[in-house]
Amino acid sequence: MPPPTFHAFLRALPKCEHHMHLEGALRPHILFQLASKNNITLPQDDEAFASPESLLSRYQRFTSLDDFLHYYYIGMSVLITASDFEDLAWDYFLHASADGVAHAEVFFDPQAHVVRAVTYSTVVDGFSRACKRAESELGITTILTSCFLRHLPVQESLDLFDDEEVQKSYRDGTVTGIGLDSSEMDFPPELFVELFAKARKQGLNLTAHAGEEAPASYIATAVSDLRVTRIDHGIALPSSPDLLSQIAASKMLLTVCPLSNVVLRCVDTIADVPIRKLLDAGVQFSINSDDPAYFGGHCLDNHVAVHEAFDLSVDEWVGIVRAGIEGSWCATERKGELLRVLEGVVEEWRHRLV
Repeated sequence: MPPPTFHAFLRALPKCEHHMHLEGALRPHILFQLASKNNITLPQDDEAFASPESLLSRYQRFTSLDDFLHYYYIGMSVLITASDFEDLAWDYFLHASADGVAHAEVFFDPQAHVVRAVTYSTVVDGFSRACKRAESELGITTILTSCFLRHLPVQESLDLFDDEEVQKSYRDGTVTGIGLDSSEMDFPPELFVELFAKARKQGLNLTAHAGEEAPASYIATAVSDLRVTRIDHGIALPSSPDLLSQIAASKMLLTVCPLSNVVLRCVDTIADVPIRKLLDAGVQFSINSDDPAYFGGHCLDNHVAVHEAFDLSVDEWVGIVRAGIEGSWCATERKGELLRVLEGVVEEWRHRLV
């Protein structure tokens, strides 16, 4: 572990989390509680569902992204009512607050719920209530982004996007962006050009998972064809020097998820996440938890893991946090507030860390 003072410094930094799937914050004990409450029968032919403890143990042995997604989608089956979604998100926000997260731009997967006859408005009502509580009670500003599942037929994404309930959430500002997630391989970004063109026309924020398990070409296509303003994961970027330089020059934010990359076998260790290469190239990135209930660590855990692996300097950490603030989708006024908090934290802590 890093020295206690440095751990406290990382905790004090006003971090922005940009890559966190709310459904991925469903901890096993809450999953079992909701299954009981909602009379949901969990798989009987998988010993992982014998208890919360056995399920947590299984989460430590994922072999791939698809292996994880199998359990991820089963977990969602226990979410039925708006209060379920609110409780799930509120549990995440409590962890985020304890970790020093000041601003959270969180994902949710509406297609995984509407296919279960859970309405879009039920999902959004629950999550938005938790977001409002986070702002009023914890001081965490929030943004909701609806992600579309790339492994499903593209037409299903287009149909959901055009749904009146979905459009209402975009018009009233409850949801302000779209993303692209789920299995990356064999589902390249260019399949979703029409979807992203529609979203761009409506002025929504645009992001996409790219370069997690797929090559850097997926990042290039997400930028050129989907015209995203952010890349989620993006760890394949250093394999393409020209693209690396392009992304660095554009100041586009990458939302890196180190613990996730290790658990899903995208890299062997945290030291293999290209943190140093991104820093040396001048790429802007933030550190995020992705699916903390499944990957064994929230936002601060990921920061600590990176520090243990790379022994970053105070200035390097300040640069990462500043990039996260400046690359956020919140209002300019809020960015200014967070930058001032960052300046105060650095002034308070720099002499303690010499």
